Amino acid sequence: MDKIYLNDCRFYAYHGALKEEQVLGQIFVVDLILSVDLSKAGQTDKVEDTVHYGLVFEAVKEEVEGTKHALIEHLAETICHKLFNGFPLINAITIKISKENPPINGHYHSVSVELERVR
Repeated sequence: MDKIYLNDCRFYAYHGALKEEQVLGQIFVVDLILSVDLSKAGQTDKVEDTVHYGLVFEAVKEEVEGTKHALIEHLAETICHKLFNGFPLINAITIKISKENPPINGHYHSVSVELERVR
């Protein structure tokens, strides 16, 4: 299956199970892999024959920045549903959401969840 990648999309939002996360906010990093049949777009050179990644970015941004979630697992699941509903050409989604600065005492680069969903 063909793929469209949106890499390292960064958003500032207020997700988290802890009160300080919901008040102070932090950066969330979203990576997406969209499985799409791109053969028609490859032949026609028309954006309507593919998944417009600019619109995908806006849909993800709207969810990440617009609605608070306690868990990034729930945020990722919600984004998958939103993308499947809004973009009928998407056959499967792999989404990874990372927090680079969650309130964990220790040294690490980030914490992440990754989901794979198939229509």
